[in-house]
Amino acid sequence: MSYILQAQDIVKQYVGHRALDKVSIAVPRGSIFGLLGPNGAGKTTLIRIITRITAPDSGAIYFDGNKMQESDVYRIGYLPEERGLYKKMKVGEQALYLAQLKGLSVGEARRRLRHWFTKLDIMPWWNKKVEELSKGMAQKVQFAVTVLHEPKLLIFDEPFSGFDPINTEILKSEILALREKGSTIVFSTHNMASVEELCDSLALIDKGRCVLHGALNEVRSSYGDLQYELRYAGDSKKFASALAPGFTVGEQRQEAGLQVAIVKATGEADANSLIQSVSNAVSIEYFARLTPSMNDIFIAAVTKKSEE
Repeated sequence: MSYILQAQDIVKQYVGHRALDKVSIAVPRGSIFGLLGPNGAGKTTLIRIITRITAPDSGAIYFDGNKMQESDVYRIGYLPEERGLYKKMKVGEQALYLAQLKGLSVGEARRRLRHWFTKLDIMPWWNKKVEELSKGMAQKVQFAVTVLHEPKLLIFDEPFSGFDPINTEILKSEILALREKGSTIVFSTHNMASVEELCDSLALIDKGRCVLHGALNEVRSSYGDLQYELRYAGDSKKFASALAPGFTVGEQRQEAGLQVAIVKATGEADANSLIQSVSNAVSIEYFARLTPSMNDIFIAAVTKKSEE
């Protein structure tokens, strides 16, 4: 697999606090990568090291296959959680200024800004002062400026903060479109529903350490207890007594004329042995493996790390 960004054994120590403790992540090229963790976990510190706002005490960042250089910053777009527009400047004037800092000529910057401002429905605010914008409008302006120079890597820190549901969906669509055009996106958020909807892979950082890392489907299928949902016609007691060794019944309920059972597997027990053991006792109408939600995984991983 090709990676556009790799962080290897990153350590960052502040007075009395180790923000990052040998953190390593690898971001696949052309993907949306979720960078997750509780408040104070070290996510923002890692992002600041990747964008060269600060330096690690040890470890290395590799960008596009080579050890990261100062010039690589121009191939990265960063939308921080803290908004940084100058309140007294006019929106268009400030956007043009920021675009030129990214290496665009005035003419090219104006052309691209007009495209993004029209797409995000903020063109009417071009000659307004930033202080007149709502939080969501200001965020749209910063999003446009972040993607304007078409960087290889985009880093969004809580990009949906302050957005209503309609504008959140607009931004999600734009993020997916950017990936389709070849951009790689690192997406830092607390919103687990957005992770499940958008991300291809992820890393979970807690107390300065990486506690989960991998493709989203692999993390979901391998983490936590293995459980199955069965819907069947028949007697629930016969169902429970027919279960093969290694399976236990959790929740049972009736729904739409059928029995519904959640069965937990332990040890080497597999789906085939489960079905074979109960098929002579009841009539199975539906069978599915249950995978935990990202919210469940997030809570369980952080709780486990705290207990350790």
